[in-house]
Amino acid sequence: MIDYEARAWLPILLQLRGSVIPRLVPRVLITGALGVVAMLLLERRGVKIPTLGHTLVGVALGLLLVFRTNASYDRYWEGRRLVGSIVNRSRDLARQVAAYLEDPEARAAFRRLIPAFYWLAAQTLRRRPDFGPAEPALSAEQRRALDGVAFRAPMLTRWMAELLRTEAAAGRLPEPRLQLLDANLTAFNDALGGAERILKTPIPFAYAQHIKLFVVLFCFSTPFVMADSMGWATPVASGLLALALFGVDEIGVEIEDPFGDDPNDLPLDAIGQGIDAAVGELLR
Repeated sequence: MIDYEARAWLPILLQLRGSVIPRLVPRVLITGALGVVAMLLLERRGVKIPTLGHTLVGVALGLLLVFRTNASYDRYWEGRRLVGSIVNRSRDLARQVAAYLEDPEARAAFRRLIPAFYWLAAQTLRRRPDFGPAEPALSAEQRRALDGVAFRAPMLTRWMAELLRTEAAAGRLPEPRLQLLDANLTAFNDALGGAERILKTPIPFAYAQHIKLFVVLFCFSTPFVMADSMGWATPVASGLLALALFGVDEIGVEIEDPFGDDPNDLPLDAIGQGIDAAVGELLR
């Protein structure tokens, strides 16, 4: 994720990192070239497209693009809410462990396993097979136990639950407190499951294809509609229109999966470092 000052409009305008514009250049150039072709055909053959039908298609296309962007942003925001839920539950679980568990070894285990859960969840959401930043928090025996396991992060909630069971069996953790701690482990798995739902349920292909098809048809036919009224300004005007419409669609593609490594994706690494710091302070 890119941090920026919303009021600094000039730096925002000039920054290319995080912008979809570089990916749009080929499509914008094709549209501009078609503007030149449209002007030549108009001057030599009188070829042009009536504006009424094209305008009506543009209205429908605008509604489709708005819906596409809203659907993608809903996925982005829902992803942020679910990751934020893991942050909140991590802090609360660390608070409860600090207050309710007296055994130093159990507290030290939770100090390692809570951040490790987040890092393994982030690796899952990024489709990475390695342990990533969770590796230093896991013992060699734990890493061997996780080899070949498809759902690594939920396995850590099982280990934490077993630690709580051991403390309860030893008489050091009353049943009501055990239930409070276990509720946070359940919330971990619920949040991860919600994030996996976003990851594994893309925008339906038929919808994505339909929008792209009509954006291409609309933008590539626009020069032939503009030529009669815009003259030799048609290549520039049609190129700017293509930049706007292709850009809206590309932004939707950029943010519909918020868990990757793109500049506009969620800052999973920074969030994980925050969890590690907060858990460390609470369990110091």
